Amino acid sequence: MNQSKAFRIVCACFVVVFLFASIFPFLWILITSFKPEVEIHGNGAYNIIANNPTLENYITVIFDKHILTAVKNSFITAATTTIYVVIVASMSAFIIARFRFKGKSLLMGLILSISMFPQMIVIGPIFNMFYDLGWLNTYNISLAYCTITLPSAVWIMVTHFKQVPLSLEEAAKIDGCNYWGILWKIIFPIAAPGVFATAIITFIAAWNEYLLSCTLNIAESMQSVPVRISYLRDEYTIFWGQITAAAIVVIIPTLIMVLVFQKQIVAGISHGAVKE
Repeated sequence: MNQSKAFRIVCACFVVVFLFASIFPFLWILITSFKPEVEIHGNGAYNIIANNPTLENYITVIFDKHILTAVKNSFITAATTTIYVVIVASMSAFIIARFRFKGKSLLMGLILSISMFPQMIVIGPIFNMFYDLGWLNTYNISLAYCTITLPSAVWIMVTHFKQVPLSLEEAAKIDGCNYWGILWKIIFPIAAPGVFATAIITFIAAWNEYLLSCTLNIAESMQSVPVRISYLRDEYTIFWGQITAAAIVVIIPTLIMVLVFQKQIVAGISHGAVKE
């Protein structure tokens, strides 16, 4: 009994340490965002509560640095990327999971290997293609985002689609349902947790994408959130107060989304890990 109690205490301590390590950076960013620049670099740098708390950093990034424009750009590109990836990945995953054809294993390996290419290798050809098509500084950057997120989305959906019993598909065929109807009326609703998790993961990946955005959309009016934040500096100074305030502003949408849909995300990930 004593050993069991000691074990629970040790586990509780590890959980507390883990939670502190996870939450502390966010709390420190929040605290720093209310500090004037003098306190961030001066003697009050390590104070938990600012001596002279201010909203100046938030006012600057919202009205002077136009961070909300960057939020709008990131949301449009991330949402477009998510819709496209979910549609294409679901159809691709359905074919891979349900049809027998030669080279299926090779195809899955090829899809996985594509996602392993460093972005620095593919950024040059993508830039040349966008330049020739006149797509620089447009929302067409979503197509470039898809090249990064689509392979992993296909892999996740294949895992979930394989969990759907074949008996349901056979019953639908007997009732006269074609493959398109089977996908959207049978498999898609049953595998909804996995599809939802894939959509959230894709959205967050597109929301945080930096390299493609800073290469393809360099105009200030089309910059994404990560790129806009990287410009909160001058030749000699990094404005940490503005950076932390901007970080809080842009974290809020994704944080709310994750908190609201956390059950669906966990259900989607865990459902794909269980073999029935």
